[in-house]
Amino acid sequence: MTYAIFRAQGQQFKVEPGETVRLPLMEGKPGTKLTFDEVLLAATDEKATVGTPLVKGAKVTAEIVDHVKAKKLYVFRFKRRKNYRRKTGHRQQYTEIKITGVKVGS
Repeated sequence: MTYAIFRAQGQQFKVEPGETVRLPLMEGKPGTKLTFDEVLLAATDEKATVGTPLVKGAKVTAEIVDHVKAKKLYVFRFKRRKNYRRKTGHRQQYTEIKITGVKVGS
């Protein structure tokens, strides 16, 4: 089992090859290849390499699968007895990526 923890879009993600992950919206069309160099931890069955702060030579390669939206979240604000009501909604946008490979490095 090879896995890595990498940083992208200000967040950290634990991934394995073949896994599909949702990241905050990124630019690129579906099918675009991505490489993430900010690997914080890379591990195989034998050993784990922890970076200080990054692991040298470690990379996570991925491919953009699709751009999706989350479920709608409703926000309702009101002030009692003042006839003040506001209803708004929000849908967070994500980019789904499929991890194609994890290079452990040194």
